[in-house]
Amino acid sequence: MTMLERQGIIKFGANDVTVVGPDITPGQQAPEFRAHTRDWRTISVLAETAGKVRVIAALPSIDTPVCDLEGQKFNEAATALSDDIVIVTISADLPFAQQRWCGDHGIERLLVVSDHMDMEFGKKYGCLMKEVRLLRRAVFVVDRNDNVVYADYMKALGDEPNYSEVLEAAKAALAR
Repeated sequence: MTMLERQGIIKFGANDVTVVGPDITPGQQAPEFRAHTRDWRTISVLAETAGKVRVIAALPSIDTPVCDLEGQKFNEAATALSDDIVIVTISADLPFAQQRWCGDHGIERLLVVSDHMDMEFGKKYGCLMKEVRLLRRAVFVVDRNDNVVYADYMKALGDEPNYSEVLEAAKAALAR
């Protein structure tokens, strides 16, 4: 099967990169995807978090300042959320690096997973930047029935998501 490839969507540094996969939009069924946990277990993320509202944040790399900040902000926000909302961060970082980052920053409220092996999430959610094999920054809210209720792709890699908008979408999905 040939994957959709698109140009002119985002730059890595000064260079245009190819985005693989279609953009996800609210109203569609969220595609299931497999990823690795920090202890190298392969999980099907939606199945693993079934029955919960999921905030899925795609990050280029936890070892960059904006991704580090985003992860910490979502971890802090998660402490005030219902246990029926789970925040998933996904990047192409190796699980070793994710484990180190979580330990260094006291990240305990996020499900941190890696897309490094197959880039399945990146391809299914239109986040894979082909030339650099990293994910572009995006945030999705998926309700308890696996429906996408919020999707936002950042226009530049250094842009942060609108945290309050994302969290409000998650709370609204929980109330349904």
